[in-house]
Amino acid sequence: MTFDTFLGIIPAMKTKLLLRRWITPFVICFVLAGPARGVEYTGDSYDTVLENLAQRKAVLIDVREVGEWKQGHLEAATLIPLSELRKMSKDARVREGIVESLPQDKIIYCHCASGVRVITATQILEKLGFKIRPLEAGYKELLEAGFARAK
Repeated sequence: MTFDTFLGIIPAMKTKLLLRRWITPFVICFVLAGPARGVEYTGDSYDTVLENLAQRKAVLIDVREVGEWKQGHLEAATLIPLSELRKMSKDARVREGIVESLPQDKIIYCHCASGVRVITATQILEKLGFKIRPLEAGYKELLEAGFARAK
């Protein structure tokens, strides 16, 4: 018995369309979201984050892409795009550059535009032994919370 026969009422053409337009994207989203399980946003308040940054107990990385960074970024942030973090598994030079640029002995706060990309960035960096505290707030929310915009 084929899938089309089993459904009975949906002709083959509609089944393929259904699969292509609805089921496949749903499965892809489900699979992509799967690895994010287990990562939690930091419980640190904005005041704690700002204090840790001011006391140099922590650094802040921005994992948005270069174009987003150029449109505006936080004064305390360092840009390490998620696309670069993803290249680390394939390119030893990229990995070495990123590892050398981040302190092993400090908290690393991580932000993006909306709090989604930081989850993937956290997973990548934690595998390398970094202490990551992803911020749920995105760039605009952090500005509203009192983080200084770079000039």
